[in-house]
Amino acid sequence: MSESILITGISSGVGHALAKLYLERGHEVYGISRRTPEDLADYGGLHFRTANLESLDDIEANIRELLKGVERLDCVVLNAGILGSLSDVQDIPLEDLKRIMDINLWSNKILIDTLLALEVKMPQVVAISSGAAVSAYRGWGGYSISKAGLNVLMKLYAGEVPNTHFVSMAPGLVDTRMQDYLCDEVDDERFDSLERLRTARNTSDMPTPGALAPIMVKAFSEARSLETGSYVDIRTMDAYQLPRDTTSN
Repeated sequence: MSESILITGISSGVGHALAKLYLERGHEVYGISRRTPEDLADYGGLHFRTANLESLDDIEANIRELLKGVERLDCVVLNAGILGSLSDVQDIPLEDLKRIMDINLWSNKILIDTLLALEVKMPQVVAISSGAAVSAYRGWGGYSISKAGLNVLMKLYAGEVPNTHFVSMAPGLVDTRMQDYLCDEVDDERFDSLERLRTARNTSDMPTPGALAPIMVKAFSEARSLETGSYVDIRTMDAYQLPRDTTSN
């Protein structure tokens, strides 16, 4: 049975892999991102609108246009986000922190509020969080703060919107463009987490988005048994059974 899925940030990484998987399975995907995912354009089930989530004032209009006539979204995946630069908090300008918070946190509030105003039925909202939300590793300041805020935001909505199941899900280590920056471009001995990432890369501990996407879809279903508003690391879930080959996209 075909479902309707809204995913933010579908031009690359986890968002792109999820969108592609859902489309291949015959579902309708409503996607937004800064860049157009050209390779997904041939799928008849793709409904796309270019949007920069940093422009908070434009989000509501973009969502309303994208979802004209849509009455139900079986799952909303709040995936879009940015890392920012790896740096000590004291060295990050407030303007840079605000940008991270706008994209990773406040854009999601506006999106959810718009869906509620449109009275779109949405049985499940999944916010893609991170272990950084709870670990507070040195160097991950803005990202950690924004993802911790996202976890709390989902918990608050869970108490306000009882007909929707909210969950924050950390996908674990994933080999995305963010890892290119962390593993290849940053060289700072102050940040101990970098060595763990470099060791995990090109191993089963850091699967590609393509390898992880079907596991995430299973995890979304499994997460519905959790208390609404929960935070969960996907690696602790039954769904997290990686195939032997995790290098394919």
